[in-house]
Amino acid sequence: MLNRCVVIFMLLSVTTVSKADVVQVNSTGFLVKHEVNVKAAPAKVYDALVGQVGSWWDPQHTYSGDSKNLAIDARPGGCFCERLENGGGIEHMRIVYVQPGAQIRMAGALGPLQASGLAGSLTWKLTTDAGSTKVELTYSVGGYMQGGIEKMAPAVDNVLGEQLHRLKAFVETGNPTSSATKSSGT
Repeated sequence: MLNRCVVIFMLLSVTTVSKADVVQVNSTGFLVKHEVNVKAAPAKVYDALVGQVGSWWDPQHTYSGDSKNLAIDARPGGCFCERLENGGGIEHMRIVYVQPGAQIRMAGALGPLQASGLAGSLTWKLTTDAGSTKVELTYSVGGYMQGGIEKMAPAVDNVLGEQLHRLKAFVETGNPTSSATKSSGT
């Protein structure tokens, strides 16, 4: 299952969903950042982000192959978790900061990063912007990864950019794969 996630991350480094937003990268870590405007109120965007993650997160970026197995318990100490067969599961990230309708921060290493000595901080910040909601996603990762962490930055950037666009599409159209919102992306 881990190999499947590594392959998917690597393939996505070749196909770009949004422009590259790797803000900084070096041998000890990287920072990626994406922004989109969503045509909805912050409360609606936040509800979809935390309460309906299984409806918009790409199932290709899960261990189970089914986004419906994902859940976010939006409270300090809560879990961005995934159920697996036979009672198994994965803690993708731990919730460390919550401001309902405005911001949620998670700590942890996503996907294949989890198998290395890495720590990460993923922040989703929502602000009102002329009748819509500006969603800013930042992910800062640091630590040790065999072969070099800097090689993973473009793939992680692409995967997170894709998730943000899927959230936008889901909120605006009810369909996370709607192409109607991609042209008004970042």
